[in-house]
Amino acid sequence: MGVVVSLEDKKKQLSTIQPLLDLVHADMQDVIAILDERVRSHVELIPDLANHLISLGGKRLRPMMTITAAQMCGYEGDGHIKLAAAVELMHTATLLHDDVVDESDMRRGKPAARLVYGNERAVLVGDFLLGQAFKLMVEVGSLDALDILSDAAAVIAEGEVWQLEAAKNLTTTEDEYLNVIRAKTAALFTAAAEVGPIVAGKGRAERGAFKSYGTNLGLAFQLIDDALDYGGSASQLGKNTGDDFREGKITLPVVLTYRRGNDEDRAFFERTLQRGEVEEGDLEHAMELMQAHNALSDTVERARHYGAIARDALATFPDTPHRAALLQAVDFCISRVS
Repeated sequence: MGVVVSLEDKKKQLSTIQPLLDLVHADMQDVIAILDERVRSHVELIPDLANHLISLGGKRLRPMMTITAAQMCGYEGDGHIKLAAAVELMHTATLLHDDVVDESDMRRGKPAARLVYGNERAVLVGDFLLGQAFKLMVEVGSLDALDILSDAAAVIAEGEVWQLEAAKNLTTTEDEYLNVIRAKTAALFTAAAEVGPIVAGKGRAERGAFKSYGTNLGLAFQLIDDALDYGGSASQLGKNTGDDFREGKITLPVVLTYRRGNDEDRAFFERTLQRGEVEEGDLEHAMELMQAHNALSDTVERARHYGAIARDALATFPDTPHRAALLQAVDFCISRVS
């Protein structure tokens, strides 16, 4: 398709995030220990279902951002570890809920929890994890951190509803779509980054810088996912490629292709995405149209734009290994495509 790297190249690019992994390794082990502790319950199903997803790992970029930001700001306590664990519990809960709403069959390369345990159980365990996340925030004792993360939880829920409202709506504009992903995806990136300087007692300038970094990294991350859904592989996404198309989701590649296409092109998307009349070969045709109208490459360019803003947000900080690792994390997110 011209936008994806090979699996061999992807393995090489994983090294770009290694400095971040090295810096947070010890603290992330403590985060994992907290996750293991907080999913325990006398209700046996809860740890079984939660660990079905947590044990698969994932990139864990969000808690690593919290830890790195706190370290970069000179924090010496252990509150950042609990906040990082809270961030990961929130993220896990949203994944459980998302898979039910989207009727997804695959998550992180394995059957989604909803398929294994059922929709009702997946939703309820997600609620349990959110409760545990808020308990951790309270234990840290920072009202500002609690405010930021609780606000993020509300914004994420708004983003999910917003996306449902926009589903199959081919008149969605680029600005409207960016507002959806700013809420649905970038909000937790934003909060994860901002609570680092908060727990370290830093002021408005540092908080603003990390807030901008997190928001723009989150936007770039989601836009790359959008492009990969039409030109990537299941191993890169951790879910089935083409899921967005099959679920009738309006993502940026669709928005751009629909607006740039002719009447025949638009009729195709109205049939497949709006009315849900998908036939064999339609996904491949959608990908061809996106290539013809440069929708995938332009989506990647948008991601690079937001990645550049994320990098600039940290420009005033000293050139330390922590800053370098966060900058490389931006490159890592975008390098999933060529």
